[in-house]
Amino acid sequence: MRPLIAAFLLLIFLPANAMAANVPREAPEWQVSDWINGAPAKLKDFQGRVVIIDFFQLWCPGCNQFSIPLLKHWEQVFADEIANGKLEVVSIHTVFEGHDYQNNTRLRKFLKRTDIHHLVGIDRQKPGNFLPETMRIYGTRGTPEMAFIDKRGQVRFQNFGGFEVKPAEKLLRQLLGENPGS
Repeated sequence: MRPLIAAFLLLIFLPANAMAANVPREAPEWQVSDWINGAPAKLKDFQGRVVIIDFFQLWCPGCNQFSIPLLKHWEQVFADEIANGKLEVVSIHTVFEGHDYQNNTRLRKFLKRTDIHHLVGIDRQKPGNFLPETMRIYGTRGTPEMAFIDKRGQVRFQNFGGFEVKPAEKLLRQLLGENPGS
């Protein structure tokens, strides 16, 4: 399927409330069929930490040119926070097109080639559903899309495509400084 047609179909099949990412809101539990680079995890396992979720596809130009390099940059900038268990970086491979090409074997090779070592989940795809489960419940509009979950489990940032990095990084610093009970 051509990417333009797939993007058009994605917009048709998304629920109306998924067109805008409402924040803050309770972060739904992700639905992942397999994990790479670590043990299976649930979002609740990271309660008390800030979580960055990058929804991506291995063949997505925006992912390869924006979100993946940005995550690598943030992994360096926030290395101490990651090492001290204050920040988690999770990518979710959310394939809504090109399933035959974007398979688990190619994904594992892609992660190795691009030197991605943080936790990567494969979005659960139910037979007969156009959209994978985590993509549907988060209301993502495609890839790349990034979300920040605060220490209390609230989505505080969610953005499709590119965005201004400095304000997002400032928000990350603010979230890291917040008390989990506030």
